Amino acid sequence: MRIVIDIFLVIGLYFALAGTIGIIKMPDVFSRMQASTCVATLGMLCIAIAGILYAAFYMHNAGAAIKIAVIGLMVMVTNPIGSHVLARGAYKAGIRPEQKMEVDELGRDFDE
Repeated sequence: MRIVIDIFLVIGLYFALAGTIGIIKMPDVFSRMQASTCVATLGMLCIAIAGILYAAFYMHNAGAAIKIAVIGLMVMVTNPIGSHVLARGAYKAGIRPEQKMEVDELGRDFDE
């Protein structure tokens, strides 16, 4: 079981690192939000699964496993919503993507 936990930790750390590199390398704010939200949420999910397995099988603590699951669920719900709100706010403030979008759904929402 320890190998499975370690695999989830390594996968989670890989996605967290990829999200960090994506924030540095992406050209505009919208691409950076994509990298930070999707990749970091997936990395957090893998680390939370590893934490749940560790708490359940090694600590024999169901309460800790439930707390980790609730924290993981809250991050999975709030992170994409927060990122969407930030993207809409950036668009409304006049920040536009570097490349022209094929379909500009935010422009439609703001009557542009």
